[in-house]
Amino acid sequence: MKVAVVGATGLVGTRMLEVLAERNFPVTELLPVASSRSVGRKITFRGKDWTVVSAEDAIAAKPDVALFSAGASASRELAPKFAEAGCRVVDNSSCWRMDPTKKLVVPEINGDVIGEDDMIIANPNCSTIQMLLPIAPLHKAYGIKRIVVSTYQSVTGTGYKALDQMEAERSGKKWGEYPAVYPYPIDENILPHIDSFLETGYTKEEMKMVNETHKIMRDDSIAVSPTTVRVPVKGGHSESVNLEFEKEFTLEEVRRLISEMPGCVLQDDPANNIYPMPLFAWGKDEVFVGRIRRDPSVKYGLNLWCVADNLRKGAATNAVQIAQLLVEKGYLPKE
Repeated sequence: MKVAVVGATGLVGTRMLEVLAERNFPVTELLPVASSRSVGRKITFRGKDWTVVSAEDAIAAKPDVALFSAGASASRELAPKFAEAGCRVVDNSSCWRMDPTKKLVVPEINGDVIGEDDMIIANPNCSTIQMLLPIAPLHKAYGIKRIVVSTYQSVTGTGYKALDQMEAERSGKKWGEYPAVYPYPIDENILPHIDSFLETGYTKEEMKMVNETHKIMRDDSIAVSPTTVRVPVKGGHSESVNLEFEKEFTLEEVRRLISEMPGCVLQDDPANNIYPMPLFAWGKDEVFVGRIRRDPSVKYGLNLWCVADNLRKGAATNAVQIAQLLVEKGYLPKE
């Protein structure tokens, strides 16, 4: 199978290559795609060097599938061109997520929506993926009326330049002495600001969590109130999630449902200091869930804490899982 990775030299693109290798995805020819300044450089995949090519050259090679992580503007321009060449596209940007003609997929939750005619499939936002994975089975069992979520998102969610900013600050450089992607220092600070602000006072990142939840869960009745926050952590997003259900539940049953959900790992033993943390989720594909407890302020309320590697399940791993699903459904060759 010919596989293109668009944005292959970026943080998510490099993780996509790692996950493709780890999962033994049937790649016979790799087409790493990047901007013009990276064309011609070599990257290593499965012990072999591959040359970075332009998008135009990749399209001409007619790949079977392309994993995109090059930003919304690149996806808007290039994804239709790849699709017109007969290539299935899994796009990690925000470009196609809310397009009513495109599927927005977390394979464990709604992989059934993908059909043979879907040439461009959207990968959800990282914070949405990790929130929905553990609560999807709870919605089926008890019906979620309302979600209040606060995120603690790492700087790798912004990219290499954000990492550089934090490292410059930690090395002792003063504000103005280094390139900054945030409006304020991030080291020893917390920014209640991810993406741009809207007239409502919410950010685009927050509204992604609202709109994507409705689309993935196929239920517009779920009320979602998000606050997204950037924290000085290298990698791994954390979320405090408060749920209000339609009906009664038991904590034992909640823990069972989450532990049985594919892709979720229960870490819920606070008496022994066992709970999810980004330090230990980094480099892993699962969503880790703990601090499960009743919310006594509402009739059927529950609190939980979940952590995931935003570059893996929040981006690269979910995209590769979608590609694997396309193989399973017979929409891509198996070798």
